[in-house]
Amino acid sequence: MTDKVKAAVYMSLSSLSFAIMAAMVRLAGDIPLIEKVFFRNLVSLLIAFFMLRKTKFSFFGKKGNRIWLVLRSAFGLLGVILYFYSVDNISMADSSMLNRLSPFFVTVFAAIFLKERIAKIEIPALILVFGASLMIVKPQFNIQVLPYMAGIISAAGGGAAYAIIRFLRNKENPLTIVFFFSFFSVVSLLPFLFFNFKIPNLQQTIYLMLIGVFAAGGQFGLTYGYKYGRASEASLYSYLNVVFAAFIGFILWMEVPDTLSIISSIVIILVSVFLVFYKGKASSPKKLDIAE
Repeated sequence: MTDKVKAAVYMSLSSLSFAIMAAMVRLAGDIPLIEKVFFRNLVSLLIAFFMLRKTKFSFFGKKGNRIWLVLRSAFGLLGVILYFYSVDNISMADSSMLNRLSPFFVTVFAAIFLKERIAKIEIPALILVFGASLMIVKPQFNIQVLPYMAGIISAAGGGAAYAIIRFLRNKENPLTIVFFFSFFSVVSLLPFLFFNFKIPNLQQTIYLMLIGVFAAGGQFGLTYGYKYGRASEASLYSYLNVVFAAFIGFILWMEVPDTLSIISSIVIILVSVFLVFYKGKASSPKKLDIAE
C-alpha cells in the first residue's frame, strides 16, 4: 500500500470516527460540556498510553519540542471545547462544516507565526471561504449566533494545532503527540470538573466512553493521515466528515441543512478542491500546504 493510499484510508476513517464522536456528544444529553471533553481525552489518554508504552518513543517528547507540544495541546483543547459546544447547540452538518474551516486557518497561522508565504491565489480564496462561512452563521445580534461563532473559533484552534502537528511530523512520533495532547487536556480540565460534575447514568456513561473511543480513532487517523500524505491532499478526505455528520444528523434527529448552509458548504469544499489541484501543479518547498 502506497503512502498516498494510506493517507486516504486514515483520513477517511478519521472523518467517520469524528462524525460518530459528535453524535455521541449530543446523545450524552445534559452532561456538562467540560465533563464531556474530559472523558473524551481521558479515554484517548489511556489508549495512547498503552500503545506508546510498547514503543521506544518518549511519552512527553524531546525537550526542545515540548513548547510546541504544549502549544499544539492548548490550541487543540480550545478547539475541542468550542466544537463540542457547537455540536450541542446547532445541527451536525453546520457544526461539522464550520469545523472544516481549520485548513484555511492553517494558512493564516503559518503565514503569521511560521513565516510561510501565502500564494496570491489563496488570498481571494480565504475571502470567499470567510464569506461562505457567514452564510452558515447567518449573522444576527442575539444569543443564537454564539454556537456558530464557537464553531468558527474551534476551527481556528484546530488550524493552529494542525499547523504545529505538521511542523512536528518529522520530530515526534504521532503517538507521542496524541498522548501529550490527551495528558495536557486531562490535567487542565481536572480542576474545573469538580465545580460542575454530574454523575452520569449507565446510558450516559456508555456514550461518554464512546466519545473517547471514537475521538481517539479520529485523532490517530488524522495524525497518521498527515504523516503519510501531503497535507493538502490528505485534508481533502477530511471533508467526508461533513457528509458523515449530515447523514447521522438526518438519521438520528431528522436534521436537514437549509439552502444557505448547503450552498456555503459546496462553496467551501469547491474552493478547497481547487486549491488542492492548484498546489499540486505549482507546489513550492517554501510554501505550506493548505491544511498543514
